[in-house]
Amino acid sequence: MLNEPDAALSPENRYHETGASPDTDNKQAETFMEPAYKILIADDHPLFREAISSVIASGFEGSEIIETDDLDSALEITRENDDLDLILLDLNMPGMHGLNGLITLRNEAPSIPVVIVSAEEDKQVVLQAITYGAVGFITKSSPRAQMTEAIQQILNGNVYLPSDIIRTGKEGSHRRSRGDDNPISPELLNSLTRRQLLVLERMSKGESNKQIAYNLNIAETTVKAHVSAILRKLGVHNRVQAILSASDVDFSQYLKR
Repeated sequence: MLNEPDAALSPENRYHETGASPDTDNKQAETFMEPAYKILIADDHPLFREAISSVIASGFEGSEIIETDDLDSALEITRENDDLDLILLDLNMPGMHGLNGLITLRNEAPSIPVVIVSAEEDKQVVLQAITYGAVGFITKSSPRAQMTEAIQQILNGNVYLPSDIIRTGKEGSHRRSRGDDNPISPELLNSLTRRQLLVLERMSKGESNKQIAYNLNIAETTVKAHVSAILRKLGVHNRVQAILSASDVDFSQYLKR
């Protein structure tokens, strides 16, 4: 009987006594070790910074959020924090001078992804921002869920474009000739297989590879293979160029064949 307490504390029984297990300990360790994102919000409107901080805090728990309200301080923060995962940049805060601020920031920190977050909804501004190195463009009028999805796509390594703006533009954009917005020739489009056209169509809507795979009921690796083939056939260098080139394509006429 004197040995029973020792038996209860033997290695075989200690996990049962505490309610823990090796697997539980491992899972807890993995939870604490999950990497959090480090995100800079550069915007001179306190209420918007508070709103986007709330989106990040609820959608990406454990993330570190840094805030600033002008370009000079944003540049200083990037120099001191080369481990930033993302910069959310307002186009109209002090020091920006429109897209010139984006160019300056990209030159200063070329390895940190920059997303424009702006009230601007002009199609040409969106396209220019992407041309100058932004990996996404989020309008401030976007619903909370859409902002969360956009940030997630970008953190996953994808480009986010507001499909409603890219496809329709502001009033008056229809007066530009189709060739101005769509440099893809019919011959190039006809060189794509039906499946590649379907993938390109969904790319032009701003869908990620994961979303395309789900919607077309194919593997994500298959989507990646199609994207590579599309870029090669269209003669473009990256996904953004393909998306912008296909923004005004009427896919229905090519999918009829």
